[in-house]
Amino acid sequence: MKNLKQKKLLDVMLILLVWVCAALTFVSLLSIIGHILINGVQHLTPSLFDPVYTSDNLSMLPAIITTIQITGLALLVAGPLGIFTGIYLVEYASRGSKVVEVIRIMAETLAGIPSIVYGLFGMLFFVIFLGFGFSIIAGVLTLSIMILPIVMRTTEEALKSIPDSYREGSYALGAGKLRTVFRIVLPSAAPGILAGIILSTGRIVGETAALLFTAGSVPRIPQQFTDSARTLAVHMYALSTEGLHINQAYATAVVLLITVIFLNTISRFIAKRITRG
Repeated sequence: MKNLKQKKLLDVMLILLVWVCAALTFVSLLSIIGHILINGVQHLTPSLFDPVYTSDNLSMLPAIITTIQITGLALLVAGPLGIFTGIYLVEYASRGSKVVEVIRIMAETLAGIPSIVYGLFGMLFFVIFLGFGFSIIAGVLTLSIMILPIVMRTTEEALKSIPDSYREGSYALGAGKLRTVFRIVLPSAAPGILAGIILSTGRIVGETAALLFTAGSVPRIPQQFTDSARTLAVHMYALSTEGLHINQAYATAVVLLITVIFLNTISRFIAKRITRG
């Protein structure tokens, strides 16, 4: 009887702990969003969305366009590579292989490397060694390497979550390995894979250090991949470090927040459509 009461008391304490942690997380999130909106919305002016940046209008429109371009291109490069690598590790590589374990350890290690290290590597390799200079393509390739482990690991975990009965049923009906993977397993794992894409999108949009060393910080709309440009996060960093345009930096933070929500909403919509299909 005493043990039963102790177990019930422990259950109640754990439930309270979960609720307290959830409440703290929710309050923290609301506080951050509220602080940004309160200090930023009032400073949103039409001049901040002029097509051409000047020292007077401090337009963020070139940064918005650059952010969308870099995000799309980085996902276009890293997405297929990460997804196909995850497919190989789960579906084709022999289980217990030492090569697979080495790849997983390397991916987990790369996922934990600070972005400034990626930025230095991108500057030394893409900007200097390959001669790309401070450009969109150098920033895109650096960010692609940065998010590749995230896409790969989330794809791998999503594929592992699919029961083997799906594969066995497909084989029993006469389908081959390739058809089973792309028609049965991959669509079922699509929500988990899209979750990795969403995480990668958030990291790209909020990145500053890696882009400062590779894409540069020129406040203009890039006309080609070899042009230097700045994203919203770099734009906000530049305004805040100058110390003269804090209000505009808060306004940029509002637009950055809306951009992240917009991109995440699109990703979730695509995931739902794939799942229904």
